[in-house]
Amino acid sequence: MAFRATAVVCTNMKRWAYKMAGFNQYGLLRDDCLYETEDVTEALRRLPQHVVDERNFRIVRALQLSLTKNILPKEEWTKYEEDKLYLSPVVEIVKKERLERENWEKNY
Repeated sequence: MAFRATAVVCTNMKRWAYKMAGFNQYGLLRDDCLYETEDVTEALRRLPQHVVDERNFRIVRALQLSLTKNILPKEEWTKYEEDKLYLSPVVEIVKKERLERENWEKNY
């Protein structure tokens, strides 16, 4: 029973942190906020073009809202349940490939 209560508290904390971050008020997803390193740039290159276009639209819309000091209406905010990680799995693959390549070049 204690494990279940801990899981519920953890989920509630995640929701609270998600709401407090504020990027959802601009319609952004978590992966839209990643700092663009070489690994992220390579991961973006590997994504389908329509996914990259959707990401660019969300970022441009968020920038426009930020410049005008507005936020989206509450019904258009990104909900915690709807936020999916579309870029992070690809970034992890790119990082593993890079580390494997660096290890190979160092040892052979």
